[in-house]
Amino acid sequence: MNAPESNHQLQAGQRPVPDAFLQKLAARFGAQYSTAQAVREQHGRDEGSIAAPPPAAVVFAESAQDVQDAVRLCAEYSVPVIAYGAGSSLEGHLLAVQGGITLDVSRMNQVLSINTEDLTITVQPGITRKALNEAIKDTGFFFPIDPGADASIGGMASTRASGTNAVRYGTMRENVLALEVVTASGERIRTGNRAKKSAAGYDLTRLLVGSEGTLGIFTEVTLRIYPLPEAVSAAICSFPSIEAAVRTVIQTIQMGVPIARVELIDVNAIRMVNTYSKLSLREEPMLLMEFHGSPTGVKEQAEMVQDIASEFDGNAFEWAERPEDRTRLFTARHNAYFAAVASVPGCRCITTDTCVPISRLADALLDCVNEADASGIPYFLVGHVGDGNFHFGYLIDPDNDAQRQQAEQLNHQLVERAIALGGTCTGEHGIGIHKQGFLAEEAGDGGVAMMRAIKQALDPKNILNPGKIFQLAV
Repeated sequence: MNAPESNHQLQAGQRPVPDAFLQKLAARFGAQYSTAQAVREQHGRDEGSIAAPPPAAVVFAESAQDVQDAVRLCAEYSVPVIAYGAGSSLEGHLLAVQGGITLDVSRMNQVLSINTEDLTITVQPGITRKALNEAIKDTGFFFPIDPGADASIGGMASTRASGTNAVRYGTMRENVLALEVVTASGERIRTGNRAKKSAAGYDLTRLLVGSEGTLGIFTEVTLRIYPLPEAVSAAICSFPSIEAAVRTVIQTIQMGVPIARVELIDVNAIRMVNTYSKLSLREEPMLLMEFHGSPTGVKEQAEMVQDIASEFDGNAFEWAERPEDRTRLFTARHNAYFAAVASVPGCRCITTDTCVPISRLADALLDCVNEADASGIPYFLVGHVGDGNFHFGYLIDPDNDAQRQQAEQLNHQLVERAIALGGTCTGEHGIGIHKQGFLAEEAGDGGVAMMRAIKQALDPKNILNPGKIFQLAV
């Protein structure tokens, strides 16, 4: 299998952006259009470690009509267009590797309708998950998908995001019910509906969720929402080893405990978080857990997990029942990435993202830990381990090619191991650029050929976020 492509290769293959096209964009969008270097550079990078030239221009869409008009101009001139929400992706999804323009939808950030009787909400794609929950906090409902970053809902849908609550509430795949989408020709279509189920034709919603902006640009997203739990309790528990913590998780899931969140944090991440967030957590492998339900149900769940943890020498089981204490703990967990980057000034983080069947979680993790320890590269490990999803972050000097290659080799070995154990090369970050070398191994040549055929049929000019997921000739 081929290793991930180098930055030099990624910067090749820019497609022309005619002056006549830019002039028409400027005339149509006025102040919503920018070619300023700072604006272009802001939209030409994400939170990952891959570098590429910035887009030729940025258009700030404020309506579905704006999206349609921009895409129609791109189709007319065969210019690539990349949708942009919050810029928090990690695998190079937002990079203009074939040139073109960025279409920023962050101003399309409104809640369009709330239907609490049907447990649904319809929003524009630029609204972030925190803003969405703030908008509905007085209704008694919430949207549970929490990838950590305050990502846009459109971006979360396009990468099939999940995060800390996925073990109980599922991923964006289960929680997106319907979409309004602008196609590569500039047509606006709707997929799905608010009904709980449907058997009407191809499931276009599921096709588009996770397509990483390569098949259409979302202008509306209809989501499931959930009643706020009557009671919520969180707990932390330290363990003598990562294996003990993982065995606790495996047994908890296999016994059917409906735990809402269970996060693994290794000792490296604990040290980084303690420094960054000014905490004093025990510097041992730790599980950070949350329980949702009735007061009695939450108590029973927590006691059962505590009993399981004690079998694996779990200790220092501490409760965080006040909302501010729970928020403090999970904020620290969400800041693990930023804590890690801050721990090595000037570094960039090469992140991994694999998911394995829960029964193989220990097999996958322990060998990866041994390889990372032997490498000498600073790293941290966190994971949404309740569903077998985990992340290593390797902290490298961006100017040290040897260190970058060593980190990529660790990532390569980790992903190979996950696939061999029946898992996936990406549980939630998506393929983007960084994971393209692994897709054929996971999906097979026939599977990738079918994906390419879909892309060619729906986007014959290859203008929608080209160069992502797989390579496709223009």
